[in-house]
Amino acid sequence: MQQQAHIIAQRLLNLYRQEHVINGGWAAVNPIFVQESNDPQVISELENLPTGKRLIAHINNLRSGKTPMDSIDKDLLPYGGLMFGQSTNISLTENEIAQLKSALESFQPNPEGLSAIKQLPFIQKFGNGWIAGVKSAIASDSELVAQWDNVVKTDTAYRIWDSAQQLLSETLTERNRAQIQADMPEYETYLPMFGDSGKEMLKKLRTFMSSLN
Repeated sequence: MQQQAHIIAQRLLNLYRQEHVINGGWAAVNPIFVQESNDPQVISELENLPTGKRLIAHINNLRSGKTPMDSIDKDLLPYGGLMFGQSTNISLTENEIAQLKSALESFQPNPEGLSAIKQLPFIQKFGNGWIAGVKSAIASDSELVAQWDNVVKTDTAYRIWDSAQQLLSETLTERNRAQIQADMPEYETYLPMFGDSGKEMLKKLRTFMSSLN
């Protein structure tokens, strides 16, 4: 069914865009791309989604063997490579590591806490790829990476919150329902972090979906 194909296509696109925060990276998501895009309708749906054609090209590269299953052609990176390219080979000095450790020790999972992290002077040199860039730069320190993952989780949670608010403010449509259904695992993971407000929003999303069934 076309509706089911749209849901799968949206889910694959979400994985493509969020690879930088998924454990295992491309090695984890690439097999999913290949396995779940066998239906021609899924490819057709991807063609109509933003950046979907880039994902199709990546899937074709994986199927042909041009791209290894643990990699991606740099020209097909999500966001034009902004999440990754600007951070390549960028390292942190001992002083910057010390600043980061201090900031992470006092980090609070709220907008103010995220703002404080983003305002650290050395964060700017990673550009739009600051989340993945910093994680790469501190990869050898597992304890620091675990602390940084709290920042990643918080940043993702607020983006998911904003996405949910946007959908709930729009006119009810079948496509919006499909969007919510595709993203529901993320909503169920992150919205409860906002306590009663998040649970109420999750309830509204579920009602939103069922109202069109």
